[in-house]
Amino acid sequence: MTKFGRRTAEAEHSPAPSVAAKPKPAGPKPAPAAAPAAHAKKPAANAAPPRVNAVAKAQPIEIGGRTDEYFQTKTTIFNALIDTIDLSQLAQLDTESAAEEIRDIVNEIISIKNVQMSIVEQEALLQDICNDVLGYGPLEPLLARDDIADIMVNGANRVFIEVGGKIQLTNVRFRDNAQLMNICQRIVSQVGRRVDEASPICDARLPDGSRVNVIAPPLSIDGAALTIRKFKKDKLRIQDLVNFGSISPEGAKVLEVVGACRINTLISGGTGSGKTTLLNCMTGFIELDERVITCEDAAELQLQQPHVVRLETRPPNLEGQGEVTMRDLVKNCLRMRPERIIVGEVRGPEAFDLLQAMNTGHDGSMGTLHANSPREALQRIESMITMGGYNLPSKTIREMIVGSIDIIIQAARLRDGSRRITHVTEVLGTEGDTIITQDLFVYEVTGEDENGKLAGRHRSTGIARPAFWDRAKYYGMEEALAEALDAAAE
Repeated sequence: MTKFGRRTAEAEHSPAPSVAAKPKPAGPKPAPAAAPAAHAKKPAANAAPPRVNAVAKAQPIEIGGRTDEYFQTKTTIFNALIDTIDLSQLAQLDTESAAEEIRDIVNEIISIKNVQMSIVEQEALLQDICNDVLGYGPLEPLLARDDIADIMVNGANRVFIEVGGKIQLTNVRFRDNAQLMNICQRIVSQVGRRVDEASPICDARLPDGSRVNVIAPPLSIDGAALTIRKFKKDKLRIQDLVNFGSISPEGAKVLEVVGACRINTLISGGTGSGKTTLLNCMTGFIELDERVITCEDAAELQLQQPHVVRLETRPPNLEGQGEVTMRDLVKNCLRMRPERIIVGEVRGPEAFDLLQAMNTGHDGSMGTLHANSPREALQRIESMITMGGYNLPSKTIREMIVGSIDIIIQAARLRDGSRRITHVTEVLGTEGDTIITQDLFVYEVTGEDENGKLAGRHRSTGIARPAFWDRAKYYGMEEALAEALDAAAE
């Protein structure tokens, strides 16, 4: 029987000696993963910082119970599979049919080579090989776990994950750097992008919206570096943030009023502080009949409203032509009759166009940027406008900022790994050349428990009537706002 033009004679005779030789390089491969643990003792003797020591000494977390012998067997069978199948014919089949054919061939190879495996091990091997050929290979079990926030691949033999705000080393590894690079190319090609030596840096996304960054050799010296910022399968709501302790119930009610009353909002925070998650939660308060346009570098936002237009930037082609920047998208938004414009991340001259949009009838527009405090966020907006080449005096830029941005929500990732909304701040106006702000809510750290978890509380600053009171009254939500502020002040 012939499948994919398999070479039966080779499968029975030649693969055995040739494939048996292939696992030899695979045996020593675990050494690099274990090497840091051996070197970890030296920093301890030299009184190195405990944080570095802890990471170096940490034992890899077992993912799927894979052993070195398992990886050797898998390499042997995978090489025999590649010698047996015709990849061009395999590519013509749909994913389900291709997976069935691969499973049949692998079962036959296991029988020919008389590999001793339990039924559970054999099923795991079949699934892994199908993932290697058709999916994301060793990344599949990590992508399937909803408790993992980040996946960080540093070359073929070092894969880290972030769980509960802490980074941990795993036992997951790739066959070699070629397999890692192949999976990186598979991911980015799905969204019409490419990564290779000519274009070694790429931002992309997975089908579920998870953010992907790849930096390939020669820029990444030890093999491709792949970083995936995962999104939870179940989309978070503002109530989930309350349950996590990220915001108090009263603060959540104020954020609901801010979102529903079309108040221009800027979400500020450091890397990994939860800005995009918070922005997704804030968009849950947008009315279903509003036309919303999103602009992003890699489309991550997943709005639930029916009338949403999602736009994404485009990198230049091989000739350096055809690039579409964030600023191009934001400028084009103004011609698309939006009611709200949402910018995934403001990091350049598009800040000027976003402020113009906020100030010209597109109330309730939102965006995120990197900054460590509300005051710093305003300074960064001013810096980005200046970098755009606008020859405007500082006072004019600050007046534009004050006239456009109403609320700044500051998110932070604390040292215990928890994420908190630390400030809800109003932008009031200018006094001379200084922008005046006032905090509605702040988060105070009150202590630390024996497990290293920080304890704290969200405290109202006692503002009974914020500057957007009249706008809340216009939308009939002044009573809900007053109740939340009164409850927070108690």
